[in-house]
Amino acid sequence: MIRVLLADDQSLVRAGFRALLDAQDDIEVAAEAADGEQAVRLVRELRPDVVLMDIRMPLLDGLAATRRIGADPDLAAVKVVMLTTFELDEYVFEAIRSGASGFLVKDTEPDELLRAVRAVVHGDALLSPGVTRRLIAEFAARSKEPAGAVSLAGLTEREREVMALVGIGLSNEEIARRLVVSPLTAKTHVSRAMVKLGARDRAQLVVLAYESGLVRPGWLG
Repeated sequence: MIRVLLADDQSLVRAGFRALLDAQDDIEVAAEAADGEQAVRLVRELRPDVVLMDIRMPLLDGLAATRRIGADPDLAAVKVVMLTTFELDEYVFEAIRSGASGFLVKDTEPDELLRAVRAVVHGDALLSPGVTRRLIAEFAARSKEPAGAVSLAGLTEREREVMALVGIGLSNEEIARRLVVSPLTAKTHVSRAMVKLGARDRAQLVVLAYESGLVRPGWLG
């Protein structure tokens, strides 16, 4: 059973998400939070699998709450998906750098939301379908860390190649087609790169791809 915590200051939004999620056989809403402070407290208490976190909330916003969760080693297994009203939210990339596993716009189709919740548990979710690869690059350009701040010395050439393709938003299946290998092989290379770099999930691997200089803003492979 996938346990989800809903963090949003609008009760109607929480009610809508709860109705959708609780109707699934494999998902349950563990709790609701109306602000970031409450969200962090409940995450520490309940250890949900996934937190759907609104970026803009009172007392403590979603970005700051995500930083606190991401900084706590005891909460490493908790995946945070940011919820935003606009795809071009200026805080999206910073949220991923702060520990979020991805983000979704609030008007995402119900099926997409359910897929995202299920996928993020396995480290696969990253971005709302409406966000293009060029947008990933745009956010990367706003990253405060200079290129080269992350060392990729421990990666093989193939792992670097695969990491670069992850960095422009390709799925394992798309990487497999690009490199003419099986999806399982592509997934193995991605997993090895994540382990070697200590990346929590694909979202963090994307960040590292840009911060290391392996992928440059605007590069689409």
